[in-house]
Amino acid sequence: IIVKQKQGRFYLWSMEKVITSEISFIPIQSTNYKADVEEVLTIITDSGLENHVGLMSTTIKGNKQSVFSLIQKIFDAMENKTRFTITLKLSNECGCN
Repeated sequence: IIVKQKQGRFYLWSMEKVITSEISFIPIQSTNYKADVEEVLTIITDSGLENHVGLMSTTIKGNKQSVFSLIQKIFDAMENKTRFTITLKLSNECGCN
């Protein structure tokens, strides 16, 4: 495992191949959609994976198992709280260089 610093934050990197994911979480029937989105962003930030939060989506980099586990964790955490859609793009070309 490699600890990498980027923009003042530290991220854990495995020696395994890194993948990139772009995820958008969209609450459909929510009593507080801002809180739902903030909860998902907290789950992503707390994962320790490198991430960049954008206006419409969040980019996540990490090894395949970590990224897929994070997506499952988001789904499981939100499944009984709100109805939602998740738009997901995956790439096995991480764009790390």
